[in-house]
This record gives sequence, C-alpha cells and structure tokens, in this order.
Amino acid sequence: MPNILNIEKQAAVISNLAEGMSIRSVERVTGIHRDTVMRLGVRIGEGCSMVMDAKMRNLNCRALQFDEIWGFVGSKQKNAVRTGNFGDVWTFVAIDVDSRMVPAFLVGKRDGYTANNFVEDLACRVNGRPQISTDALGAYKEAVERGFGANVDYGQVIKIYKDVQLTKTLVADS
Repeated sequence: MPNILNIEKQAAVISNLAEGMSIRSVERVTGIHRDTVMRLGVRIGEGCSMVMDAKMRNLNCRALQFDEIWGFVGSKQKNAVRTGNFGDVWTFVAIDVDSRMVPAFLVGKRDGYTANNFVEDLACRVNGRPQISTDALGAYKEAVERGFGANVDYGQVIKIYKDVQLTKTLVADS
C-alpha cells in the first residue's frame, strides 16, 4: 500500500512553496522528503495549468503588459556549460493592467521561439483589440505581429537610465 500524504500535510507543503520556501526548507520544516515535495508540486502545477487553460478563455483584456522573469535550473548559464546542468530559464508573463490578472505565461529561453509561442497562446485567450506594451526585447515585435496580426495596438516601453546626482540642502535655523 503506497504512502499517501493527508490533506493537511499536502496543504502545508503547497502553502510553504507558495510562500517562496525552497524545497529543502520545506523538507526540513514538514519532515516530508524532497522527492515527495517535488512530486506534489508537479501534480499541483499540472492541475493549475489545466484549470488555467480551461478557464482563461474569452477574456476582455483592454491593456496588457509583457515581461520576463529570469531564473535558472541546476546552475546559472555561465556554469551550465562547464557543469552540464540546464542553465538559464525565463518566465514570460502577460499581466492585465486593470485587473492584475495573468492570462498567460510560458517558461523557456529568452528568444523568438518562446516569445512566438507565448504570444500565440495569449492571442487565443483574449477577445477584441488589446493594447500591448513590452520592454525592448526584439523578439516581441515579430511575435505580436504573428499572434495578433493587425488586431492589436502595440508599443515598447524603453527605459533610459541616467546618473542622478543627489544633493543635500542644509537649512539653517534663523
């Protein structure tokens, strides 16, 4: 008979992971082996993905912002070549400006292939003509055109950083 975690222990594992605890920290706190934590995390993630895929359709998103979040699997990219581990991964995220809802996301490399797949998935989820703003990642221009065609208002937000000199003003008592 297989060991099955009761619902309270499953909830403890998932809530700790959702709070940002590492897998090994969850293992120490709950006493549940890291392989079990990983299997539960994968199962919950697949379930969430199925719910998102089924429910996040026909959305009326007026304005969307795209961004990418960097992470790594196994080791950072500069060490991945040497160690043979996986390296850098990027999570592409679309955020609805009004509701802060995330109608689509995709994990992959920061390249045109992933950008195209991400935008195609999003285009299947939204109705109407959204306004989309992205950072200066070059792959977005082609991806948005391929995914939405002419049915989009698209622009890039390019941030320019300048040296800002801070000065102190002393006020003397009179």
